[in-house]
Amino acid sequence: MAVGSGDLPQLHRVEGIRLGTVCAGIKKPGRKDLVLIEAAAGTQCAAVFTRNAFCAAPVTIARENLERSNSQPGYLLVNTGNANAGTGEPGLRDALACCTAVAELAGVSPSAVLPFSTGVIGEPLPVDTIVDAIPQALAELDEEGWADAAEGILTTDTRPKAESVRFQYEGREFVVTGIAKGAGMIRPNMATMLAYLTTDVAIEPALLQKILSASVEHTFNRITIDGDTSTNDACVLLATGAAGNEPVADENSDLYGALHMAVEQVCLSLAQGLVRDGEGASKFVTVEVNGGDSEQECLDVAFTIAHSPLVKTALFASDPNWGRLLAAIGRAGVDDLDVNKVAVYLNDVLIAEQGCRASSYTEEQGVAAMSPEEIVVRIELHRGSAEATVWTTDFSYDYVRINAEYRT
Repeated sequence: MAVGSGDLPQLHRVEGIRLGTVCAGIKKPGRKDLVLIEAAAGTQCAAVFTRNAFCAAPVTIARENLERSNSQPGYLLVNTGNANAGTGEPGLRDALACCTAVAELAGVSPSAVLPFSTGVIGEPLPVDTIVDAIPQALAELDEEGWADAAEGILTTDTRPKAESVRFQYEGREFVVTGIAKGAGMIRPNMATMLAYLTTDVAIEPALLQKILSASVEHTFNRITIDGDTSTNDACVLLATGAAGNEPVADENSDLYGALHMAVEQVCLSLAQGLVRDGEGASKFVTVEVNGGDSEQECLDVAFTIAHSPLVKTALFASDPNWGRLLAAIGRAGVDDLDVNKVAVYLNDVLIAEQGCRASSYTEEQGVAAMSPEEIVVRIELHRGSAEATVWTTDFSYDYVRINAEYRT
């Protein structure tokens, strides 16, 4: 199941970026499972990675190679079907072997290759299978290869996620295009499981990283499917500089602001796309918390609601069991919460206030509010001016089935 159409928008090429996608045989025969992204010389790279202490081998190598290459990698190598996580020293060697194979064929240093993996944890990486497919991936490199790449990075996803925007500054056109994957083990807490964004804007490395980190914080860090943070999370932003502008060096400049807005727009579209395609999802749920004493307080309430299995199963059943919402709010850890000031809404239907059911509320209103595919849960705390929004899904029978059968 998935919410919404999932149709891909027009994906604009980014000069200086080429993508090659192949069926390596890591997964089922005939399924795209290996993607190679080539970045032109001089491309700047910003990245954020998982905070999970059991980070995957490719995360460790990608971090190290990013530093060794002075944040100017030449290639990103992405495999699905195997996470290469929980594999110890052999996993590190396997990730390096794949980088070396790309480097030897492409004529670059192994440190110029960043590896990424997603799939089953704890299984040895099929290095020979990947290495054998790299020549074909190089041969398939194409500036128009975005749609295939979006498909090639999927695991339990039911559809690809991609977004592309154009914007203008002083008569010159610029592009931001990106793809992402993820449907389960999603509470990124940094980025998403895997996301790759590119732009042709020239910009100083520190400012590129600042844009990515800030954009991730308000998009990928505001989604959750099941509250689990992956071992393999990575989000990368490549800036080729091919647009030919003077490199952005001032965060107060108009071009910096325009690029930041475009990157955040792409990140938000991709992040919400992950939620819409959450494992077994039948509802796309926006949780808005307003009137908090701080943004963190609002986020604590929003994520407590979004992570609650009881709330999520009620959402799946379209059951306006508002007591579960009150319970979640009450255990979110808000200091000195005056429950008599809290108001709870479902799609603008007031269901609870003054510590109990609203006098105007009827069960029929609640059922009608819970029936659509898209639902807004709005909480008014009435204790300050802070606010926060989180996006999540319901829990369906299919979520349990998908994860129970993941390795079988």
